[in-house]
Amino acid sequence: MPDSEPARVPGRRAARFPVVDPATGETFDEAPDQQPEELDAVVYRAHRAWHRWRADPAARTTALRTAADAVERAADDLAHVLTREQGKPLTESYAEVARTAARLRYFSDLSPRTRRITDGRPVHSEVRWRPLGPVAAIVPWNFPLQLAAAKFAPALAAGNTVVLKPSPYTPLATRLLGSVLAAALPEDVLTVVTGREPLGARLASHPGIRHVTFTGSVPTGRAVAGAAAASLARVTLELGGNDAAVLLPDVEVDRIADRLFWAAFRNCGQVCMAVKRVYAPARLQAEVVEALAQRAKSVAVGSGLDPDTRLGPVNNAPQLARVEQVTKEALADGARAAAGGHRLDGPGYFFAPTILTDVPPDSAVVSDEQFGPVLPVLPYRSLDEAVDAANSTGFGLGGSVWGTDPDRAEAVADRLECGTAWINHHAELSLAQPFAGIRDSGVGVAGGPWGLYGNLRPFVVHRPQEEG
Repeated sequence: MPDSEPARVPGRRAARFPVVDPATGETFDEAPDQQPEELDAVVYRAHRAWHRWRADPAARTTALRTAADAVERAADDLAHVLTREQGKPLTESYAEVARTAARLRYFSDLSPRTRRITDGRPVHSEVRWRPLGPVAAIVPWNFPLQLAAAKFAPALAAGNTVVLKPSPYTPLATRLLGSVLAAALPEDVLTVVTGREPLGARLASHPGIRHVTFTGSVPTGRAVAGAAAASLARVTLELGGNDAAVLLPDVEVDRIADRLFWAAFRNCGQVCMAVKRVYAPARLQAEVVEALAQRAKSVAVGSGLDPDTRLGPVNNAPQLARVEQVTKEALADGARAAAGGHRLDGPGYFFAPTILTDVPPDSAVVSDEQFGPVLPVLPYRSLDEAVDAANSTGFGLGGSVWGTDPDRAEAVADRLECGTAWINHHAELSLAQPFAGIRDSGVGVAGGPWGLYGNLRPFVVHRPQEEG
């Protein structure tokens, strides 16, 4: 990093970009459109703040706990802004704010452990841990606060500083969160930058950034990894999933239908670890389709600000077009919509909750990540066939197995090629557990102590034993 702060770029900070309410499709506010060249000063200040922040672990613990309290006090404002720009029901926005605070509190209590190495030599060897430096956290639009906290809470607890960039579709709640945290954290320890591309690409490639943590699509994740490679920065990439739910022949459909439906449709299906495919025994497929279709037809869809809403809009126009495209392609290839299958009339980015049957297994809605309120249900005739199909995509984030015999279900789950497998539920995580995918679902580990150590580097000290 330079010894002095880079000169500020004049005449560009007034630029702004529109923020759209997905429930109406209309602009309701604006956010600063910061330019890539402005990052030099931001990263410089993060580096300067890092030297103070890393030096006092006790002060970090206190600051993070104070920050968690501040987030909880601001819950009303944060939740309403989040629903307005993201679209999710207000109850889910409140839950996201609560999880943001919980992550800060959880990581405030974690600290790395020094390890003594005993190998028979006359040397005292200790493995200690040091922070990396400024961290870039690049966050998508589906859970902008929760995923931001999943990145900045362990980074800050480890003694790093953070430059946080939200999606341009959801910048406002993150900016507000940054303001809330600024009252609890030292200056420049956490900085929020907002703007359209190439701001994110420049942040990922900035030579002053030592760790890039990103959640988003596979193509963008590959670009982020390539950009970070220029400065040999560490990368943690969570790149989505195409989670399969395998229903065993002994499953009781009526008992699991609600859980299965919401495992697929929470946040309008815009969840990386949502159920995106269901494999049902051929003799039960019609019953599964009917149970899920009934729920899809009856669920209340609307603005997240309406207290009766259970399912909000798709977040943005490009994603709505993607959901519509893969659904139309499946229907053109012979699939049948047992529920939905189309956009809803009226303003906003609404797509009818959709259950598809008779779907060709090579359809994009099966092989790719649809990331919306569309769920294909496919039949199988043997468990080997079901497991092979579940493992057949390039993704490997999560999966689940559903049945009345938990031991049998666990034996099947053990065959799934993914980072997390659930039995009779899906997409439930503890703050204390690791979260990681394989293959196209990402690189690195988040969550729990693993998330903390991902933001640290080992530092080994050798000291000769004193001679007698």
